[in-house]
Amino acid sequence: MFIFLLFFSCKSEEKKEIDYYVFSPNVKILKDAPKTYTKPVTPKNIIIPKGMVYVPGGFTQIGTTDGMPHERPMFWAEIKPFFMDISPVTVVQFREFVEKTHYKTYAENFGDGGFFDYKTQKWILKKGANWQYPLGKDQPKAIDNHPVTQVSWYDAIAYAKWAGKRLPSEIEWEHAARNATNNRNLYPFGNEIVVNGKALANTWNGVFPQFNKNTDGFLYTSPVGYFGKTKLGLTDMTGNVWQWCDNWKINYDEITNGMMPKDTIEKVEKGGSFLCEPGWCHGYRVSGRSFTTPETSLMHVGFRCVK
Repeated sequence: MFIFLLFFSCKSEEKKEIDYYVFSPNVKILKDAPKTYTKPVTPKNIIIPKGMVYVPGGFTQIGTTDGMPHERPMFWAEIKPFFMDISPVTVVQFREFVEKTHYKTYAENFGDGGFFDYKTQKWILKKGANWQYPLGKDQPKAIDNHPVTQVSWYDAIAYAKWAGKRLPSEIEWEHAARNATNNRNLYPFGNEIVVNGKALANTWNGVFPQFNKNTDGFLYTSPVGYFGKTKLGLTDMTGNVWQWCDNWKINYDEITNGMMPKDTIEKVEKGGSFLCEPGWCHGYRVSGRSFTTPETSLMHVGFRCVK
């Protein structure tokens, strides 16, 4: 759990009263399990936007009974259909947005970004780290087909609006990760992260924060889609980078009791990253969650869009 991420809130902002909705108009929280459940189907002749997949609507039980406290208690939700980006937004896609709009990210404005130093095994604010140089300007530039990182929630929102899309709510994200079928596997592809000696996702290989054995082939981010697609046709729903969601943090017991979140200052992230390992952060499970303040930029956090 990334409690330390609050350290990287480079700028505090005045708390304002907001018109809050828990997740999305696309999501309905249920008090009880649905009485009927039909297998989701993709309508015939539907026009799917380029680079996206159709996520059928349906019922999904959110959370888990044996995960972290913030993943409990489980509850049912009904989700309307939506489209989701096949992969997280890449460096080259984000560059197009910046070049066409002259947008300047929060990390560029602050002059630094959150960086985990493998040598010292500590998080620091690294001067010059931004979406083009996620590891700092003393390291190589970001690779075009890798997920863009060092982007704040606000940066992700700006890109999504420009692209005519939005960020997913965490319930929409989890529904898609469960292949829109309420599959109860740990991961979108099953219950094992390594099969026949082959890694199925980009995660930390070893015991964090000790030396990364790098058995999956990547010390940092990997190209989007490198580890294949889920049954729904999505990539990178396990590991690689945490992905910003639209909604504020809320405890699941507040949801089940019909309450609003109390004094929340963090946005939700889903999917885990290349820094996650089960001994301290098994966040790349479908039910995994993390929370970070929306102005924060980090080397292992990116996003994808929906519409």
